[in-house]
Amino acid sequence: MLPPAATFLPEITFQTSRASGPGGQNVNKVESRVELRWHLQASQVLTEAQKQLILEKVAGQLTADGYLLVVAQDDRSQLRNKEIALVRFHELLQKSLRRPKPRRATRPSAGAVRKRLEGKKMQSEKKASRRRLD
Repeated sequence: MLPPAATFLPEITFQTSRASGPGGQNVNKVESRVELRWHLQASQVLTEAQKQLILEKVAGQLTADGYLLVVAQDDRSQLRNKEIALVRFHELLQKSLRRPKPRRATRPSAGAVRKRLEGKKMQSEKKASRRRLD
């Protein structure tokens, strides 16, 4: 089970920059884009098994230094973008720790097999009736 997002706060750093998108003249003056940075291997909140599972799932999203980046620039408010980034970060970790349900092999029912074979037989007879007789 994943701890709440607040337990990760001491390990997270935020970096702000000017965002593109809505905001009018405000965009040119205010740094509302938020970039959340978190070092996976240095985390003390997660166990080694959890770190390994997350590493397998988000390996493509890590930087060369091993940081996970989550960017939010949806809102005009820097504070709201921080909240959005934290929510995305926590959802990403939860999704990576979820183990897929194992698939159990099943067989088609006897009725389904019979129906399929009857359909094939009818199609075959239809095609056979179109052939020229010698």
